[in-house]
Amino acid sequence: MALEKFGPPVYVRRQIVHNTYVVSTLEKRGAIFVAEVDEVPSGAVVVFSAHGIAPGVRQEAEQRGLHAIDATCPLVTKVHNEARRFAARDYDILLVGHAGHEEVEGTSGEAPSRVRLVDGTDGVAGVEVRDPSKVVWLSQTTLSVDETIETVSALRERFPTLLDPPSDDICYATQNRQAAVKVIAAKAGLVIVVGSPNSSNSVRLVEVAKDNGARAAYLVDDAGEIDERWLDGVTTVGVTSGASVPEELVTAVLDKLAGHGFGDVEEVEAVEEHMTFALPRELRTAAAASAAETADAAGATETAGTAETAGTAETAGAAETAGATAGAAAGAAAGAAETAETAGAAKPGRDG
Repeated sequence: MALEKFGPPVYVRRQIVHNTYVVSTLEKRGAIFVAEVDEVPSGAVVVFSAHGIAPGVRQEAEQRGLHAIDATCPLVTKVHNEARRFAARDYDILLVGHAGHEEVEGTSGEAPSRVRLVDGTDGVAGVEVRDPSKVVWLSQTTLSVDETIETVSALRERFPTLLDPPSDDICYATQNRQAAVKVIAAKAGLVIVVGSPNSSNSVRLVEVAKDNGARAAYLVDDAGEIDERWLDGVTTVGVTSGASVPEELVTAVLDKLAGHGFGDVEEVEAVEEHMTFALPRELRTAAAASAAETADAAGATETAGTAETAGTAETAGAAETAGATAGAAAGAAAGAAETAETAGAAKPGRDG
């Protein structure tokens, strides 16, 4: 949508979401991905990725006169707000996450003197705080739920008064997909996760599948990466996807599996999803104008009998499916549609 409003080039700090296809699609449309805002020409449009930024990045963009569009996922923003609030109350913040991840860098930047990174249970012993009675934990939003629980349990052994965040930090889409994978893993001889290697939540899905009974689990960017040898001796295949994988990639995987005899699909939806997010403030006016134009165009055809079109909504359920199993079949998986639309992609969503 930023490309539509401002025209190319639109600069994007880091990958808008961690998905190779989404990034490639946006590059073809005129998006230019950069590592830092000092690579963006003064006065140009820059989009901050879904993973969030430290305050210093925003300040640098302002100093360079950049037209910034903040596409930070609202769930990440919530964690940032919590970090600022607890820092103001003089808590030490134990941030459960992976070192080097953009989301961790952004959250840490909100309170650098108070945040202590805890990278899994192995990092618990080395944590140092000023006052053991005044500590709180927060987390990266794309972690494994089970791994986070283990890490927090280990932290609580060291710090019995450890305070919990006001609400769950792990992304609902991440949690729902992991819950669905747990259901299908025990039934599937093979689980295929559609997602990119730098997608934290996609990598976690492979781990969750293996930990919950799948004999084999693989991560693929697209259908072309499926090794047909994986299917030998397999009667049931489970398929799921990372939180920002476009639905067309999942469909292509299902089509390839159907061509190898896995054409019977059973959807598994562990949790029904209804959450939606608003566009970044900078793009809402353009979105409203576009919606008005669409409504005007639709009104011109009202006399044709619009009630008959209601059946097309039935396909929307596929976008909410987190995984699937099938007897001698493959499962259906979900693509999410969230913040990647900000930069102009058709329907990809946030990933971490």
